Amino acid sequence: MLSFRPTFFVLLLSTLLLGSCTGYQKLLKSSDVNKKYEAALQYYEKGDYFKAGTLFEELIPLLKGRPEAEKAQFYFANTNFKQRNYTLGAYYFKTFYETYPNSALAEEAMFLHSKSLFRDSPEYQLDQTNTFSALEGIQEFLNRYPESKFRQETEGMSLELQKKLENKAFQSARLYYDLRYYQSAVTAFTSFQQQFPSSGFNEQAAYLKLSAQYDLARESVPEKQRERYLEAIAFYQSFVDTYPQSKNLKEAERMYDTSRTEADKLKPAETTAAK
Repeated sequence: MLSFRPTFFVLLLSTLLLGSCTGYQKLLKSSDVNKKYEAALQYYEKGDYFKAGTLFEELIPLLKGRPEAEKAQFYFANTNFKQRNYTLGAYYFKTFYETYPNSALAEEAMFLHSKSLFRDSPEYQLDQTNTFSALEGIQEFLNRYPESKFRQETEGMSLELQKKLENKAFQSARLYYDLRYYQSAVTAFTSFQQQFPSSGFNEQAAYLKLSAQYDLARESVPEKQRERYLEAIAFYQSFVDTYPQSKNLKEAERMYDTSRTEADKLKPAETTAAK
C-alpha cells in the first residue's frame, strides 16, 4: 500500500488542479457578466493577474455603460503592468485616463502610464526612443498634477532617465574618439557639453575633446594643421580654466606645448610690403 501513496498524491493534486482550471474555463465560457466580474475581482485581489486580466479584457465591452466599466478598465491596465507588459500597460492606462478624465483613478492611471513607459526604457546602449516618450509622459503628468502624491517618485524617474540619456551621449562621443574619428568626436563632445552642462562627465569630455582636436591636427594635411592646432590651444585654455586641478592636467599641458610649437612652425611667413 505504501508504494502507491506517491502516485495517489500526484493523482489527487492533478485532479485538484484540473478542477481549478475547469472552473476558470467555465468562467471564460460563461455569459454571466456579474459572475465573471466578481471572479475577476477575486483573482485580482489574490494577485493572479493573468486570469484577472483575461476576464477583465472580456468584460470591458460587456460592461459598457455600467458603473463597473471604469474599475474594470483600470484593473485591466494594471494587470498588464503587474505582468511587466509595460507597452500594453502604458497603452491601456492612457486609454483609461482619456476615457475617464474626471475619474478618481485618473491621476493614478496617468502616473502608471508614465511608470510603464519608464519601465519600458531600454539600456543606454540601445535606441532611446522609448526613453524620450517616457520623459514626455512624465512631464505631461507633472504639468497636470503638480501637487500629486506621486510627484517625488515621478521626478526620480525623470532624473534616472536623464542620466541614461547623458550616459548614452557621452559614450557615443567616446566611441567616436576610440575609433579615431576625431572630427566627429570633437563635434559630439561639444554637443554633449552644451546639452548636459552639469554632468559629472564634463571634465572627461573636455579633456577628450582637447585630445581629439590635438590628434586631428597631427593627422591633418599640412594646409589644415595650423588652424586645428590653434583650436586645440583654445580647448586647452578652456579646460585648464575650468579644471585647474584635473588629474589630466600634465598631459593636457604636453598637448598644449606641442600645439603651440607646431602652430608657430606653420605660421605663414610675413610678406614685406611693396615699397
